Amino acid sequence: MGEIFTLANIGSLLMLILLQAVLGFDNLLYISLESKKTEESKRKRVRVIGIALAIVLRIGLLFILMSLIDLFQGELFHIEWGNFMYSEVNGHSLIVLFGGGFIVYTAMKEIWHMISHENLNEEKGEVKHKSSNSVIAMIVIMNLVFSFDSILSAMALTSHIDDYTTELVLMSIAIVISGLLMILLANKVAEFLQKNRMFEVLGLFVLFIVGIMLLTEGGHLAHMKFFDEPITPMSKTTFYFVIVVLVIVDIVQSRYQKKIISLEQAEEEKEQREKNESNFID
Repeated sequence: MGEIFTLANIGSLLMLILLQAVLGFDNLLYISLESKKTEESKRKRVRVIGIALAIVLRIGLLFILMSLIDLFQGELFHIEWGNFMYSEVNGHSLIVLFGGGFIVYTAMKEIWHMISHENLNEEKGEVKHKSSNSVIAMIVIMNLVFSFDSILSAMALTSHIDDYTTELVLMSIAIVISGLLMILLANKVAEFLQKNRMFEVLGLFVLFIVGIMLLTEGGHLAHMKFFDEPITPMSKTTFYFVIVVLVIVDIVQSRYQKKIISLEQAEEEKEQREKNESNFID
């Protein structure tokens, strides 16, 4: 055990925890938004159970990836439709493409639902909730989809460690610690969104961009080309830059809207005063 927790390995462990935390931001947002689909009294429990199950399955996935990594990276089949499309699909790319497509679909569906007239009944309290089990299942499934890249990145980060057991123990510890942090932060994020519902729209568009990022990454992993133009993955730097821009736009828009409302109220008050003065004179 002493050979595992050397100074160098502790440094690697801290880097792994930081990596899991950074790559888990999009997953955290999905969990917070998905848990809102169940009854309010059950949401915290749903998040805890969903993430806890995902931690166990992540460690299982870690074992599988470390043992069968070549099966996920090897080509399963290829698609060739003249100059329109070419692709060499492997297991990794299939999972990432599925996850990206599902997240884009989920984000667009929720955005459409939010602006549709059907949502008016829900605002009055007539909400149709999903069962806790179905929400937990979706949290676990999407957590595993997000896990692929974080685990593969962690494997690359610990590639300098020669001992298989040491590498496995360090990554398992990082997964457990990041999962516990995710449980804590998921509740905080969910509470923030509940108190500041205007940020739900921002969260859904962030989720939409996450889906686009996964689709581009999956297309890159599958060596996908359209009209001989290869799919280029969206970098994490670009992703976080877009998120910062979205947040700034949302803040500016919010303040501008408040300014307009204040001006309209001042104008209405001025008109009311002039009307009262006119009636008084008459």
